[in-house]
Amino acid sequence: MMQKILGGIFSLFLFFQCFAQTSDSGKFYVGTFTSEGAEGINLCSFDFSTGEIALIKTFKGIDNPSFLKISPNRNFLYAVTRLPEKVEKSGGYIQAYKIDQNGDLKFLNKQLSHGSDPCHVDVSPNGNFTAIATYGGGTTSLYKIDDDGKLNPASSTISNEGSGPTSRQTAPHAHSIKFSKNGKQAFSADLGTDQLNIFDLKKDKLIPAKQHFVNLPPGSGPRHFDFHPNADVIYVINELNSTISVIDKNGRNREVVQTISTLPGNFSGTSYCADIHVSADGKYVYGSNRGHNSIAVFKTDPVSKQLEFLSTVPTRGEWPRNFTITADGKFLLVANQHSGNIVVFNINTETGIPEFSGKEIKLPAPVCLEFL
Repeated sequence: MMQKILGGIFSLFLFFQCFAQTSDSGKFYVGTFTSEGAEGINLCSFDFSTGEIALIKTFKGIDNPSFLKISPNRNFLYAVTRLPEKVEKSGGYIQAYKIDQNGDLKFLNKQLSHGSDPCHVDVSPNGNFTAIATYGGGTTSLYKIDDDGKLNPASSTISNEGSGPTSRQTAPHAHSIKFSKNGKQAFSADLGTDQLNIFDLKKDKLIPAKQHFVNLPPGSGPRHFDFHPNADVIYVINELNSTISVIDKNGRNREVVQTISTLPGNFSGTSYCADIHVSADGKYVYGSNRGHNSIAVFKTDPVSKQLEFLSTVPTRGEWPRNFTITADGKFLLVANQHSGNIVVFNINTETGIPEFSGKEIKLPAPVCLEFL
């Protein structure tokens, strides 16, 4: 009898130990620039208790998988890839992969990007569509996803028009695209035209919304953006003038209500913004500065959701192109493209400020982080 009791206790111990190990460990994918020495998409492990990172595997033979997005059901990964013009005249593809139980990627199919230098991809909340933006082509395209994760040819492609006042803005440069929370619209930041474009998703196509776009400050160069989780507010990070613009509703239309610098007042060097994320509770906004090599930290006003600058935190590497926040809100991981390292920061729960954890990993040209 005693042996059965002890056996049962031991079994329970093993169960809870296994559960603890499972809950503490995770995986994430790293998009890279193979033109800068990387070999493809990296799969890394992440310990949610210690912040430790380790490389598991590299999926080679993928040209410049510069941005990645996992489907809501976690079964598929979509990547935009940039190819030399001599290989593919259009400039690139969107590629679909099946994610196996251990995180391995199995190639499914690919479709043309309909524009050079595809740079961003998103998947609709219901998992039925994916959309991409192309920097060189200034286009946004929508693709229907089959049940098996494969991509259909683009159902619509929109070519942006216009320009801006700086030398980087002689033509449209669509730099990001995201579906709205309800999946009925998509937004796209265009660096070349200083606009956040708005599209309705109707009959499997993207069409310009009644309000076609929101104007950003001239010469700002909008790049990426994120939504406030509890309000109809959008935060756009502007690459060319190192600012964040807050967009809110005014009646039925959206407009910029605040633009604030991501750099400390005493900085006089050259810097370009890249990525932006809002904390899950909506209390903080983070943006990356390439050149200043920092993460700018802002506090949101409880009512207006406008921003108060708090601090900048050095990224302990060069050219922080992309970063991500873990789902539990405890860690912030930064991909430093030029120095080839991914650095882990603990997020102070009282102040929202990231603090260096002492953990990092060296990987060539990391430019996108996507948790599985």
